[in-house]
Order: sequence, then structure tokens, then C-alpha cells
Amino acid sequence: MTEISAQSRHTHEGTGTCTNTSKIFVVGYESPKDPSDPHNWSYTRRVFATMLIASIGFVVGLASAIDSSAVKEAAKEFGVSEVTESLATGLYLIGFGVGALFAGPFSETLGRNPVYIVTLTLYMIFIMAAGLAPNIGAQLAFRFLAGFFGSTPLTCAGGSISDLWSPMERVFAFPVFANAAFTGPVIGPVIGGFIAQSSLVSWRWTEWITLIMSGLVLGGVVLFQPETYAPILLKWKALHLRRVTGDKRYVAETEIKGEPFFKRLGVALYRPFLLTFREPIIILVTLYLTVIYIVLFTFLDGYGFIFAEIHGTSEGVTGLCFLGIVVGLFGASALVPLIYKWAKRDLAKIQEEGGTRLPPEFRLWYCMLGGSLAIPVSLFWMGWTSYPDISIWSPLAASVFFGFGILCVFISFYQYIIDAYETYAASALASVTLIRYVTAGGMTVVRIPFYKNMGVQYTLKIMGCISALLVPVPYVFFVYGKRIRGWSTYTVTRD
Repeated sequence: MTEISAQSRHTHEGTGTCTNTSKIFVVGYESPKDPSDPHNWSYTRRVFATMLIASIGFVVGLASAIDSSAVKEAAKEFGVSEVTESLATGLYLIGFGVGALFAGPFSETLGRNPVYIVTLTLYMIFIMAAGLAPNIGAQLAFRFLAGFFGSTPLTCAGGSISDLWSPMERVFAFPVFANAAFTGPVIGPVIGGFIAQSSLVSWRWTEWITLIMSGLVLGGVVLFQPETYAPILLKWKALHLRRVTGDKRYVAETEIKGEPFFKRLGVALYRPFLLTFREPIIILVTLYLTVIYIVLFTFLDGYGFIFAEIHGTSEGVTGLCFLGIVVGLFGASALVPLIYKWAKRDLAKIQEEGGTRLPPEFRLWYCMLGGSLAIPVSLFWMGWTSYPDISIWSPLAASVFFGFGILCVFISFYQYIIDAYETYAASALASVTLIRYVTAGGMTVVRIPFYKNMGVQYTLKIMGCISALLVPVPYVFFVYGKRIRGWSTYTVTRD
């Protein structure tokens, strides 16, 4: 009926001179092909579950940028400068980073679904509150809290996808989530641009549209998303066996450990900072992704200057210009069949030599096949051609390369961290997420003055130079990654 392993349990009574020994039955999956294991669910069920997870990433990403198109209108209503109003985006991003510290340990104790449902609900409450905010202070506070509770996909989605797909299958499964997570912040300004220019609705409809879309996603998660976290599923299985048999000795492995939740939470909150200061991989990846995210959000803020001021587009059409990035995001998916073919080939060789897994460095192929180079190329291209006498199609074409590069970088390094740290992946991802989003959010107050004072051309060229310096990073990790992992006590060193 079930995979059971018997273990001895020792209890000491009185002064410790009397020892009682009893057997407990640790519940597991029946076999590697057990249908209750999420890895063995049908493709249809796993794809649908993955799409629901991706939809969460999409709506919380959309919320991070949709109000950026309505900065002028909101600033005018609250009587503040555009720089001050842009903090609504910045504090949302900072909330993203801070909230990521908490999502992982909660999901590993309560399961994925309760965390998704509770955090999405709270996120929606604060999105609604931001839409009703009577003043700038209330809006900024509610946007921070919305980001805090909307951060769940940043750390939990990787775990959910790992619950459903094998490392080989993640080659094509993870880009599904990555596409959605990055499409959200790009589609947000498309919607926000038409809301901002409309005379029929208020800028507050940026929040109402977000709320409606988030409600649809929450309904789908509540009704259709299955729990995928194996320790919780086995805990439920043990509980069922205890009820059916009346034998209290059936337990799940997670019940044996019995580590208090708050102790686990404390360790989980402490470990990301420990990894940040002690792990060379985390230090280098965090530096790289932080700079990339500063470039990303600075670039997105510049569309009003690049297209509206130089080419005279309306707010709605300026929003539509973001679709060039979306084309690039989906263009990155064209690499999936090739990389999957290489993965199967390399894994077969490794298994012939007695190995069992691909090295984490294999995940860097997305970056190395033009991803890291496409970012500075697009920025220089747009910086050199953003003039009124040059066709608007030139910067639009450049934005396609930007979308391609950003997604390749995200896919590569997110999966690299998961594979390199395995058990400690949640802490490693929390560390990287915290720093990159807090820094990117803090740069909000700088971005608009940057464009105004330096001009579009120089701003884009400066960002191009910065990102060009980082082009070799994935190649360095590919060549020296195993040696760098050998310096760590937390990373996986076996290949």
C-alpha cells in the first residue's frame, strides 16, 4: 500500500536509567513511479499547475510597473513631484526584496498553497488600499506592503517548479515561469499608458485593473492549484494512515525532526545574510543581478523620454512600445529546444562516467548564447539612434534585444543558484532577491533626474558601458564555477 521504513525511537524516563525502545514507521512514496509524487503526475496536470504559478508571477510583476505610466497624474493629484510619486514603484520593489526573506520558510513549513493563497489575498488588500489612498504617505505605505506580500513567487516558484519537474525537465519548464514573471512588468506600462491618457477614468484604475486580474488568478489558485511540496504530501499520507489503522506509529520524516517553526524561521532569516558575506558565488551573482536590475528598471523608466519626448508618441502608444521587449522575452524561448538537446547529450555522457546530474554551470548556456551580450548591444543601439530624425522602429528593434538578454540572464542565474545550493537554494535566492530589489527600488529617486539631467543618449550609453563590463561574468562562472563552488561549505561540489 505504501513505502514504509521502520526506525527505532528511544525515549528516556525518570533519571535516564530506563530506556524504552519502540518502532516508528516512516511514510514515503511507494516507488519512483508513485502517482502521488508530483513528478509523476500527467504532463497536462503539471503544465496547468505551472501555468497557475506563472500567472502569480505575472500579476505581481504587472503591479510593480503599471503605475509608472501614471506618475504625472498621481503626482498632480497628491501635489508632489514626479520623483516623489515614483517612490510608489520603488517601495513596491523594496517590499518585494524584504518579503522574499519570509516566503521560503513559511512555504517549507505550511506547504506551497497556503502561502500562495494567504499572501495573494493580503497583497490584493493592500493593492486596493493603495487605490483608495487619500494622500501620498498612505499610497507609499500600502504599495510597500503590497510588494511585501506579493514577493512570494520570487522564492516559492522555484521550489514549486522543482516539486513538479525533474532537473532535466526544468530546462523547458522554468522558462514558462520566467517569461510570465518578466512579461508582467512590461505589460504593466502598456495598460497603464492607456489609463493615464484616458479622460474617462482616473489613474487609480491602474490599481483596480491590477486588483481584478489578481482576483482572477487567486480564484484559479484556490480552485485548481494542487499542493506540490513533498514533505507536506507525505505528512498528509501519514495522517491518513494513522486515521485508517489507528496506529500512531505512522509518521512522515518531517514530523520526526520536530524542529519548532520559529527556530526554522530564525535560521532562514539569518542564513541569507550569512551567505551574502561568506559565499563568493552569492557575492558575484548578487552584484551582477543587482546591476542588471538597476539597468532594467532605469531602462523601463526611460520610455517616456525615449518615445514620448523624442518621437512625440502619446502615453498609450508609449506603453505599446514596451511590446518590443515582450517579443524579445519570447524570442529567448527559441533557445529551449537546442539547450534541451545539449542537456540530454551531456547527461548521457555523465551517466556513462558514473555521474548522476548535470553541473550547475550547464544552466549558463542561455547567457552565453548571446544573452549577456544582447543587453549592452541594445542599450548602445538605442542610445545611438534615439533622435527625432531616425525612425522610431530603430529603438523598437533595439528593445527586442534587451528583452532577449534580460530573460536569458534571469533563467541562467536563477537556475544556477538552485542547482548550486540545492538544500540551501531558498536562502540563496532570498539573499540575491533582497539585495537586487532593495537596490533597484532605492534607485527610483535617481532614475528620472538621471534622464532629465544627462539626456536620453548619455543615460543609455552609461548603462550600456556598465552592462558591457558584466558580459564576461557567465563565461567566468562556466569555466571556474566548479572551483569557486569548492570554496564553499554550502554549495554542491559533486557533478
